[in-house]
Amino acid sequence: MDKIKAYYILTKPGIIYGNAVNAAAGFFLASKFHSSIFLFLAMLLGISFSIAAACVFNNFIDRDVDSKMERTKKRAFVTKSISPKKGLIFGIILALIGASFLIFGTNLLTSFITFIGFVFYIILYAIGKRKSVHGTLVGAVSGAVPPVVGYTAVTNNFDTGALLLFLILVAWQMPHFYAIAIYRLKDYKSAGIPVLPAKYGLLNTKIQMIFYILLFLVSTSLLTFFRYTGFTYLVVVFALSIYWLILGIQGFFVNDSDKWARKMFFFSLIITLVFAFIVSVGGILP
Repeated sequence: MDKIKAYYILTKPGIIYGNAVNAAAGFFLASKFHSSIFLFLAMLLGISFSIAAACVFNNFIDRDVDSKMERTKKRAFVTKSISPKKGLIFGIILALIGASFLIFGTNLLTSFITFIGFVFYIILYAIGKRKSVHGTLVGAVSGAVPPVVGYTAVTNNFDTGALLLFLILVAWQMPHFYAIAIYRLKDYKSAGIPVLPAKYGLLNTKIQMIFYILLFLVSTSLLTFFRYTGFTYLVVVFALSIYWLILGIQGFFVNDSDKWARKMFFFSLIITLVFAFIVSVGGILP
């Protein structure tokens, strides 16, 4: 039982569930709840197994870094509760299952977009985050793939709606991950990861967070401008974005940046859940 749990945790289930919600949101935005349940399940299972595989490979690649960080030093590859060889076989099996669902259950465009996100995460992000502060942005690119996958599974077309979903998720992830980088700064310094606050300081990081929150506000609003969603959606996401912006601005005047960063992190989680729900129904609400 413990071994099964270890393999399960190796897939980073929190990441899988969060991205599955975003993929579903993209699917329902495109389909307006008028689509095959089999297409939905094929998309959802395909992206979920693919993300699980990517997380397993990422754990394998990062096992040296994970051993130096307090929050990751108990991961399976670090403690050797799962051998690297068995872990890689597990990851390959997950990847093949995910690819099968996508190729045979959705369309080639959706499969290709998933593959691009997969490559970005396990190769470019794994390398980039060790070398440059821009590794966060590379990771955000792969993290923005799931809602696009959900959307293109329905439309089989990368159009304005798909592009906006991509931009929204990139914009959301940057302040989300920068918040983590601030309150986990000691961990990242110990592991030698050049996150933005370690390299260029808290002020620079907070300024960039404001920029991406503004980008999130604009890109979410554009879904209504291009008539993918109704006015109700716009009111909700605009209110959330403004509050997030106010919370972000408060960061310039706080004494305890760690405490503030945790607030930013937890509110970003609330935003993504509410956004996923409201964008799912946004196409059918007034």
